[in-house]
Amino acid sequence: MIRIRQLTKGYADNPVLRGIDLDVQAGEFVVILGQSGAGKSTLLRCMNRLAQADTGELQVAGVNAMRAADQRALRRQVAMIFQHHNVVARLSVLKNVLTGRLGHCSTLASLLQLFRRDDVALARDCLRRVELEHKAGSRTDALSGGQMQRVGIARALAQRPQVILADEPVASLDPNTAHVVMQYLREASRTLGITVVCNLHQVELARAFADRIVGLANGRLVFDGPPGQLDEAALQRIYHNPSANEPGQAMAAPRPILATGTGASA
Repeated sequence: MIRIRQLTKGYADNPVLRGIDLDVQAGEFVVILGQSGAGKSTLLRCMNRLAQADTGELQVAGVNAMRAADQRALRRQVAMIFQHHNVVARLSVLKNVLTGRLGHCSTLASLLQLFRRDDVALARDCLRRVELEHKAGSRTDALSGGQMQRVGIARALAQRPQVILADEPVASLDPNTAHVVMQYLREASRTLGITVVCNLHQVELARAFADRIVGLANGRLVFDGPPGQLDEAALQRIYHNPSANEPGQAMAAPRPILATGTGASA
């Protein structure tokens, strides 16, 4: 589903990705761990061409993402969930989810926000999957942060993508709400067969939800394995990599964040 070979990306004199090799299988739930500046967000942005990689090979959902002439075709197959929701506050919950169908509409229909009945039915089904169908007519700015992120998940599902990229989707949420949002994301992957690549800082959430964990440090892949292999030595490579910090400055690995409760009111 995703094939990456020797991918590099830099900004001016700052190399961010330094030869990444990675394969992700169809339906796999992969979590990427790494400290801030490790290259996690840049890697995801290269996958859907929000950023253009410099060199290497990048195949996503059957599309050459390095040279895709039609970026709209790529982004129909690759949905994105952002850290800060990226919902339109003044629109209803249902209309926010329906924006996930814009890539499948004509230009005129997109401009006029004219959606077919089957698109509306699909959007409602996606809201049902995240237990927000009862909020369909509400303004999105009336929701809690956790509910807004669930709208973001529903919008991504409405695209009917092959791949979902989630960039720190629970960073601004409390631990209980973060756990709920991750459950919805994993359930979507399990039931719909969608490949998910998710950036996280929370080690315990990665262990709880990932099929596989990838660790980045200083733009290089330093760990790739199942959650059970993420031991202290692996965390040292990810979070204490000397080349990833200023000379003599080693960052401490983040404290595990434990979540209890799964109340869907988040």
